[in-house]
Amino acid sequence: MALAESFDEANRLSACPACAVVPSAERLAAMAAPTEARIMLSLPMVHCATCISTVETALAGVPGVRSARVNLTRKRVSVDASPDVTAAGLIEVLKAEGQEAHELDPGLLSATETDKQGRDLLMRLGVAFFSMMNVMLLSVAVWSGAEAATRDMFHWISAAIALPTVIFAGQPFFKSAWASLRAGRLGMDVPISLALILASSISVYETMMSGHHAYFDAAVMLAFFLLLGRYLDHRTRAVARSAAEELAALEVPRAWVMVDGVEVERAISAVVAGDTVVVRPGGRMPVDGVVIGGASEVDRSLLTGESLPVFAGVGTVVSAGEVNLTGPLTLRVTAAGKDSSLHRMADLVAVAEGAKTRYTSLADRAAKLYSPLVHILSFSAFGYWMWATGGDVRYAINISAAVLIITCPCALGLAVPAVVTSASGRLFRKGLLIKNGTALERLAEVDTVVFDKTGTLTMGAPEVTNLGALPADVVAVAAGLAAGSSHPLARALAGVAGVPASVSDVREVPGYGIEGVWQGQRVRLGRAEWCGTEPLAVTATYLSLGGVVHSFTFTDALRPGAEAAVAALRADGRRIILLSGDAVGAVADLAGRLGIKEWSAGVLPAEKAARVAALSAEGRKVLMVGDGLNDTGALAAAHVSISPASALDAARVASDIVLLGQDMAPIADAVRISRQAVRRMVENFIISGGYNVVAVPLALMGAATPLAAALAMSLSSITVSLNAMRLK
Repeated sequence: MALAESFDEANRLSACPACAVVPSAERLAAMAAPTEARIMLSLPMVHCATCISTVETALAGVPGVRSARVNLTRKRVSVDASPDVTAAGLIEVLKAEGQEAHELDPGLLSATETDKQGRDLLMRLGVAFFSMMNVMLLSVAVWSGAEAATRDMFHWISAAIALPTVIFAGQPFFKSAWASLRAGRLGMDVPISLALILASSISVYETMMSGHHAYFDAAVMLAFFLLLGRYLDHRTRAVARSAAEELAALEVPRAWVMVDGVEVERAISAVVAGDTVVVRPGGRMPVDGVVIGGASEVDRSLLTGESLPVFAGVGTVVSAGEVNLTGPLTLRVTAAGKDSSLHRMADLVAVAEGAKTRYTSLADRAAKLYSPLVHILSFSAFGYWMWATGGDVRYAINISAAVLIITCPCALGLAVPAVVTSASGRLFRKGLLIKNGTALERLAEVDTVVFDKTGTLTMGAPEVTNLGALPADVVAVAAGLAAGSSHPLARALAGVAGVPASVSDVREVPGYGIEGVWQGQRVRLGRAEWCGTEPLAVTATYLSLGGVVHSFTFTDALRPGAEAAVAALRADGRRIILLSGDAVGAVADLAGRLGIKEWSAGVLPAEKAARVAALSAEGRKVLMVGDGLNDTGALAAAHVSISPASALDAARVASDIVLLGQDMAPIADAVRISRQAVRRMVENFIISGGYNVVAVPLALMGAATPLAAALAMSLSSITVSLNAMRLK
């Protein structure tokens, strides 16, 4: 009996090792279910790296808060905290830091929500443009030679247009600057606001004193170009965040629920697990569920990247966001709304967009040091030029304002978030979700890739390899026996063997196999010793028929794109290693098919983690790709890790990146894009640093007016954002 149990265990391991651990994995997942609450707050005033640091630092100091991540793209913060932490308390903490905050329902993630900020910026931009054109026309008259009372009249008319425009158009900058000052900080909008105020004030002073020069046109143009830069940055972020928007767009707001045999339309928030939902052809799945009626084909391309429709019948598991193509389906709901797999995936995208890399932290530190330095330079320039010009206040203030504007670290603050957001969107379209923002940088450093076998490089489902070489009656008898077994090898055989023979008195012998009577003779399907033969070196099951033993050999089906991914990584100079807990024969066969020279079989979970740790100790940067409970330790120990969406929860939690579809080819693309992303980050630092090296001395020397400074600052921010979008 011990031998029988050992054989059965070996068969399970070679065919589907996950089968033996799934029940315990599910129990572990249930035990490890988080008890913390998630609070989502809207941050309408957050707009830069300094704001991110301020919010996250303030919330991290609140007792009970475990983590706080700001998503700059969506202007919100996600807080994981103990149940006793309230949104109202967090809002008060942020208010003390000068940040406005409002509570959000974490289940609300919709592409149709109103983009008030974008519309507001566009409206202010339009007002600034209209006023700028009018003030420019008045300025032409002054430049053409208007003097005395005529010149003063044009200046006063320009003031009547420009001052309300600056007050209205500059609201985004003024509010942010005031909030920073109230909290005792010098944010990036403080020097911008001072520049707008100084340019307008010196113009009013000149007009009151009947001066020859007023700079209302410069003040309005300054507001216009500052708003233009901010609006273009907003639009750039909107393009980059389309990955999150695509996910959100898949959410269905309402579903048809069966109530007492009648279809009733309900909001998705009112649908609960256990309900019965009807999905008509052409409709998108509103919930996660199991098909209990009907048959159809399902399009999963938008969600997983799988290009071909898949069959859906009774027992098929479907996910929210998939499209029902050909026939009506009735589903039993397993998860809906914020509990659906689609919504959890959308949360991962939001976390990825809001994550910060080491480079971002460097940008934050630079921005914090930068703001005090800006004011020191500006006031120093004012003092020097007051002395150098013999007290020319107008000239000194103009130079001071130019320095304030031109040294604004907007480009520095955008250098990394723009790249992370863009790369996240690119990789999502290729079927990869980045859970941790630092994964991009770490992935670019990878020189060794360690693969698990079953469920990772393979599908974890056995395939018969020699069916065509066996007689038809042998195959039919084997199919007749296999139909009565739940063993993975028997199920695989029954699924492809065609019409089964009529076998009577079928009974399963635990640990050995299944036997029955066919045409008066006893037949057996199962382990080699039980059927009277020696086992082969590969995964197989055996049929004893009429004194002759026939073997059915199996292999694990390769995951689509596995060969392409391994070949691409090897061609790119990466060291490839295969570690598996499967039998030697199965691992050797797979390694040969994929051309992997370094492989180990029968590796225990602790040994996998130890092997990855040993590689890291050698100085290797390891990418671990795995899916099972036995891979969790190795995934956590690796420099960066990837697991398929089909992986156990424990593996997905431990990994940095999730592979959404079945195709593994995008893994090689991810390594390439990560290297591009790091290059773009470095380029953005060079761009923002080079801009300041050139522009600051010009401003200090008086060679740049406030208007020229505004143009230069906007151009640098736009250049950094556009450079981030060059990822391919």
